[in-house]
Amino acid sequence: MTITFNGIGSGLAVADIVDALVAAEQTPAESRLTNTETTLTTDISAAGALKLALEKVQDSMALLGDDEEYQQRTASGSDDYIQIVADEDAQPGGYSVEVNNLAAEHKILSQAFEADTPVGEGVITLTSGDDTFDIDVADDATLEDIRDAINDSGDNSSINATIITDDDGQHLVLSAKNSGLENQITVAVADADGDNTDTSGLSALAFDPEGIQNSTELIAAEDASITIDGTLTVSSATNEFDGVIDGITLTAKKVHDEDDDISNVSVDENNSNIESGLASFVASYNELLELSESLGTSTDGTAGVMSGDSMLRGVMSKLRNTITDSVSLSDGSSMTLSQLGVSSDRYGVLSLDTDTLNEQIDENIDLVQEFFVGTEDNEEGFADTFDEFLSYYTDDEGIIQNRIDTKEVQLEDIDEQRESLTTRMESLSARLYAQYNAMDILVASLNSTSSYVQTQLENMPGVVNSN
Repeated sequence: MTITFNGIGSGLAVADIVDALVAAEQTPAESRLTNTETTLTTDISAAGALKLALEKVQDSMALLGDDEEYQQRTASGSDDYIQIVADEDAQPGGYSVEVNNLAAEHKILSQAFEADTPVGEGVITLTSGDDTFDIDVADDATLEDIRDAINDSGDNSSINATIITDDDGQHLVLSAKNSGLENQITVAVADADGDNTDTSGLSALAFDPEGIQNSTELIAAEDASITIDGTLTVSSATNEFDGVIDGITLTAKKVHDEDDDISNVSVDENNSNIESGLASFVASYNELLELSESLGTSTDGTAGVMSGDSMLRGVMSKLRNTITDSVSLSDGSSMTLSQLGVSSDRYGVLSLDTDTLNEQIDENIDLVQEFFVGTEDNEEGFADTFDEFLSYYTDDEGIIQNRIDTKEVQLEDIDEQRESLTTRMESLSARLYAQYNAMDILVASLNSTSSYVQTQLENMPGVVNSN
């Protein structure tokens, strides 16, 4: 419930009059600001939607510009025995692979020693692969001290030392970090007692795969071995065979027993990125086309929010021309998207004929790749030129973003104009109240004077009151 007061002197509804006068001034100005704000917001939304749709088209074509995605090789044949990975250098074909044995890390076990008892004084020289290092052993060093010295040596990158304790005592276990025959362990000893071959003192740790073996070999070092196509046998220090077959990395996982089926490897060429990339491009382009039509014309046939907009007309016109461009190829020919199965109906809607595309891929995949990617001589392909064209519109400094930024600045100015209008209306209201209050005081004063004069006249001699 709103309570208003009339002027004391004049009897006028001052508050209502002031509110009406302020509203008459404020409403048209507020309406103009609201209409301008709506127009700016609509334009920003439309430009943003157009930018996003263009970026989607741009991204879909960019996928076709990545040369690493072409002529991929799909290898099959991984099973319990082998794991297969192929790269683009692998040639289509098939192979049989039999795993003869897996690679093993060398491991040796020393004789038993009593805990906390010195082993003997001297120098131990340990070798595994290309890694050789010395351990100086003091006369009071125990087996645990020797273990720690081996593991803590800054020159040791090839051997792990640990201790296993059984009923006989402590045993030093040396394990090669790397598999294969070339990484088998040799322990040479320079014993302080002068005898480097006996089983007493430090020489009890000596081990040479081709000589003295005072320690016991728990696991023999072994290379992995496979046989390809029943005739070619290949060895590897690890279970991985890289480059034995061009473009194929093969990892042995399990030995084939006599009754096991031999593993079969096949390599197929995979260019599915082209079809999926073009399908994505066609779909995103048609979405853009639908958006541009809705921006230009509303559903009821009236003008859309970007009807007559030169930017919308320009980008769509140039885009239609760009997708029909031809690219010159290194063999002297040229190619267009239409030759790859991308066609347009009378409404501009694109479609993809996969049969036509696959024919081109089967006929010469190198030229199809060159069309999109270009050449190593820095000749640009279709994907690069297409990206450069759309970047003019879609970049952060592009024409669409500049337009959005300009409109957003104008929106900020609308807020400032509203604040200014509010201030002006408050000032107008205060001024009107001051004027009407002054008038009311004047009227009240005049009424008081009139009453006084009337009273004086009525009290004059000879004046007869009408009542």
